[in-house]
This record gives sequence, C-alpha cells and structure tokens, in this order.
Amino acid sequence: MSTAVVEAPLAAKGDPRISPRAHARHIGALVRRNLLWIRQDPESMFDAVLMPVIFTLLFVYVFGGSIGQALGGGQDRYVQYLVPGLMAMTAMNIATAVGTGFNEDFQKGVMDRFRTLPIGQGSVLFAKIVVELMRMLVATTILMIVGVLVGFDITNWPGLFASVGLSILFGSSLMWIFLVLGVTMKNAQSVQAMGFLVLMPLQFGSSIYSPTRTMPGWLQNFTDYNPLSALADTTRGLMVGGPVTHNLWVTLAWTAGLTLVMAPIAIHKFRTKS
Repeated sequence: MSTAVVEAPLAAKGDPRISPRAHARHIGALVRRNLLWIRQDPESMFDAVLMPVIFTLLFVYVFGGSIGQALGGGQDRYVQYLVPGLMAMTAMNIATAVGTGFNEDFQKGVMDRFRTLPIGQGSVLFAKIVVELMRMLVATTILMIVGVLVGFDITNWPGLFASVGLSILFGSSLMWIFLVLGVTMKNAQSVQAMGFLVLMPLQFGSSIYSPTRTMPGWLQNFTDYNPLSALADTTRGLMVGGPVTHNLWVTLAWTAGLTLVMAPIAIHKFRTKS
C-alpha cells in the first residue's frame, strides 16, 4: 500500500515565481478579509477610537495647566504642544496591537491555514500592516478632532498632512517589530507585556508629553536618540512651527533601519514557524 506525499503549495514555500501582480491580489483579498473581520467584531476598534480621546483629555486637563506654564503659557499653550506629539503615541499603540492580534491568529490556527494556501507568505504580513495603518489613520483623525475641540489650532494644513503621513510611515516600521514578537512569543499576553516593557520607557522618556529640558542630563541624552522624540518634534515643527530638518532625517533613518532589519526577519519567522 503506497503512501501519498502531499506537497505544500509552492507559494507556501515562498516560491519566487509568484508575480508582483499576484502578490498585490493576495494582499487585496487578505485586506478585505481583515476588514470584514473588523466589521463583525467592532470592539476591535475600541483602542483606535478611545485611546486618542482618553490620552488627549487626560493630559490636557490634568497636566495642561502646570506644563503649559512651564512652556510660557497656559493650558492652551500645552494643547499646541501635546496634540502633535500624540501622533507618535498613536503610532506606537497601534503598532503594539499588531503583535497581539497576530499572535492570537496563530493560536486560533488562522495563520496555519494561510500558510497552506497558494499565496505569497509575505502577503499575509503586508495585508495585516495595511489594515493596521487604516486603523492608525482612523485613530489620528479622531485625535485631531478631539484636539480641535480642546483648543488646538490648525494653521498649517500641508504640515498636518505631512505629519500624518510621517507618523503612518514610522508606525509601519514599528509594526514589523511586533509582528516578529507575535510570531515568536508563546501567547498574546507575552507580546503585550514585552511591548509595555520596551515602549513605556520610550514613550515617557521622550518629548511627547513634556519638554525634555527639565529632565536630568542622562535622560536628555536618552531622549536625543529616542525615535519617538524625533517623530514628536518633527510633527510639532510641521504643524505649529519650529525646527524640522534634523528630526525629520532622524525619524526617516529610524523608519528605514527598522523596516530593513525587521521586515525580512518577520517574513522568515512566519514562513518557518512550526
């Protein structure tokens, strides 16, 4: 009695013969699948919808008066400082959610099913990133609406659109890190805990919420190399005025470096995960 050997689909092995057009079709189909899943599970949008509201109101009305005075104004001055910086926070929080969601899909067997289909394996990851960038755009839109309601003045529309584009670009690079964590760690709780331990110091040891000039010297040295500070200062300069060039190049360098290093690792880990 002979035993049939079932070969995995060529695409599941990373077959190089898959054309770019086919990859694009695969990504489009998977994006549609993920969007339909969000439609069936609207609670998955709670972080994108509520986080910008909570953070904006919390920091404006709890810290706005004191930090605003340190900035040479009051609460209104702090709003102009905070809202552009919160774009960096939004990019970071959405990126964190990518890893937990990806890990949960593995635990449910969804990703095992995808890896047996005749599709490019990178398409699964790229589709996930595309959908999360859409969620990031929703979160950023809500952030700006809440910001305007609490007093933020949009005086530079081109700068606003450039800031949104830069935040989305940087956010996509962070997502590759959490896709790697989502593939390699045992459960979603571990991914979330790791994200908290790594990103919390980056988030608060930055210029997102307050100026860094009052921080100790060693912490200021840390913030100088913190990509979240570079992104926050760039968006702030684009939207309300201030130096842009140096921080923009730092942000782009971090974006390119993280993507070039982490994207191949994420795709490789996804293909070889047992």
